[in-house]
Amino acid sequence: MVLVFVEHERGELDELSLQALTFARGYAGGETVDAVVAGAGAAEAAGALGAHGVATVHVAEHDALADGYAPRAWARAVAELAQRLAPATVIAAGSDRGHELAAHAAVMTGGALAANCVAATPGDPALVTRQRWGGSLLEEARLHGPMKLLTVAAHAAEAQTAAGAEAAVRVFTPELRPEDLVVRVSEHVDTSTGGLSLAEAPVVVSGGRGVGSAEGFAPLEELAVLLGGVVGCSRAVTMAGWRPHTDQVGQTGTKISPELYIPCGISGATQHMAGCKGAKKVLAINADPDAPILAGADYAVIGDLSEIVPAVTAELRRVRGS
Repeated sequence: MVLVFVEHERGELDELSLQALTFARGYAGGETVDAVVAGAGAAEAAGALGAHGVATVHVAEHDALADGYAPRAWARAVAELAQRLAPATVIAAGSDRGHELAAHAAVMTGGALAANCVAATPGDPALVTRQRWGGSLLEEARLHGPMKLLTVAAHAAEAQTAAGAEAAVRVFTPELRPEDLVVRVSEHVDTSTGGLSLAEAPVVVSGGRGVGSAEGFAPLEELAVLLGGVVGCSRAVTMAGWRPHTDQVGQTGTKISPELYIPCGISGATQHMAGCKGAKKVLAINADPDAPILAGADYAVIGDLSEIVPAVTAELRRVRGS
C-alpha cells in the first residue's frame, strides 16, 4: 500500500496533490493507494478522492489541526498513521507544504526522504529520479530502509482521474505534543488577482530586473489583463521591493504551468526556470540576445521591452477592434 498526503483548501483538492496521486498510482503498480487529509474541510476533500483512485481516506481530526496549518502537527498525524499502517512509501506533492511536512515526517519516523522526484520504482532499495539544482540536473538514486518518503516534482505527472468505487473514510485522532504547535499559520492573506491565482492562470506575463522599476510593470499589467492572465516577476524584482513575494515565479516562489508564459527582461536564472518549466509555450522578450532564458523559449523578441510590450498590446487591441 502507498499512502499519499493530500493538500486541499477547505475541501477543494490541490492540483499538485492530484498530480501526486496520479504519480502514486503508477508507482503502486496495482497495489492499494490510500490518502491522508487534515484541516478544515478535510471531510469534504475525502469525499472527492474516490474518483482519483484512492481506496481509503484517513481523516486526521483534532481541534488543533482545524485551527490552521501547523507543520509539525500535521506531520505528526502523517507519521503516526504511517507507523501504524506501514505503507511501502509515503508520497506528498512537491509543494512548499509537501516538502516541509515530508521532511518533518521523515525525522519522526526515521525514514528516508527523496524530494522532487520525477520517476520512481518501488523496492528495497527504491529507485528514484529526482530534480536537483532547480531542475537543471536529474539525479538517479537508491532509497533504502523500511520507511520511504517521496515528494513529487510539480508537473512530473498530469493529474488524471481513475475509475473506481467511492473511497472508504476512516477518522483518527493523532496524539500531538505541545512542541508540535509552536509554529502554525496565524493569518491568511488573499493574493488572488481578478479571481485568478498565479499558479492557475492560463497566461502569465512576468517582469524581471530589465523592467527597471515598480512603475515599469504598468505595461505588463495592461497586457496581462488583455490576455486574461496575471502578472508575475523574478526573484530580483521581489528583492528590489518592486513586487510582493506572492508574485514571484521560481523555485522559491510559485511554480506555474500556463498555456502561455511571457517573461520580459528576465535573464533566466536556474531557480526561475524551475518555476516556469510547466509552461506550454514561452514567448521571451529580452534586450540581450544571449540571455539564458532564450534557450528555453519557443518564441523570442529581441529588443527594448518598454517599446515591444506596448506595441504588442496595441496590435492586440487593433485586431480585436477595442
